[in-house]
Amino acid sequence: MSDREKGRWQSDLALIADAAKEAGAVAFGFFNQSPEVWWKNEGRSPVSAADFAANKTLESILREARPDYGWLSEETEDDADRLSRETLFIVDPIDGTRAFLSGQKVWCVSVAVVHRGRPVAGVLYAPALEELYQAVEGGLAMKNGMPLAVSAAGADETSRLAIGEDLLTTFPSAFRARVARQKYIPSLAYRIAMVADGRLEGTFVKGNSHDWDLAAADLILACAGGGLVDLEGRPVVYNSADITHKVLCAGPAPRIDEFLAAFAERRDS
Repeated sequence: MSDREKGRWQSDLALIADAAKEAGAVAFGFFNQSPEVWWKNEGRSPVSAADFAANKTLESILREARPDYGWLSEETEDDADRLSRETLFIVDPIDGTRAFLSGQKVWCVSVAVVHRGRPVAGVLYAPALEELYQAVEGGLAMKNGMPLAVSAAGADETSRLAIGEDLLTTFPSAFRARVARQKYIPSLAYRIAMVADGRLEGTFVKGNSHDWDLAAADLILACAGGGLVDLEGRPVVYNSADITHKVLCAGPAPRIDEFLAAFAERRDS
């Protein structure tokens, strides 16, 4: 990466951090205030006035600042124009809307800059927890200004995994014996951030996650010494025509092969 690109992504990181904090403040103004709610995806997913207000804030700040960048947001109708852009913003105004609406604090604003299919700057802002995660390609992952690192626990130690009990029961018994299953974490982006800061050793992401759930958290995890990969160990590619993903695994880089092998044994059993 050239010095020019480093400077560009660092500038983008400052921009998206400020935008995420502004959008987070807007969303937080609706928190525990019973905002109006609608249902999408054939009635399966809630979206609130807070989601739309935060999205409007992000869009007005970011698209004005970088008019040549593409745009992909959970709360904006998709535009195929993004496919012609080398660089774009990928955002989720509130990741964890169900948690937000039920008064839980585990929700965040997720903003990433993606260049040629991979994130180069990423921010997660959790206003109710007063936590700001950020990373830029080639740099350190940070939480509230302090460097992050994934867990150093080895394969012979207990692994704290965020995984459904129904899935875990299908894993090999020797693997299950070393797993401490963690309770459900309603924001997928925040769950991946918990792997980045060492509170979890790993997580499996069910199929049908979207670019906006993953892009910022993916980079934060990578810069903290981890990885988010598919079941063949390949990194996630963003800004494709299809923005949904199959089963994914997140963990410290030295542990990913172990987790994938355990999943493969489950599939073949």
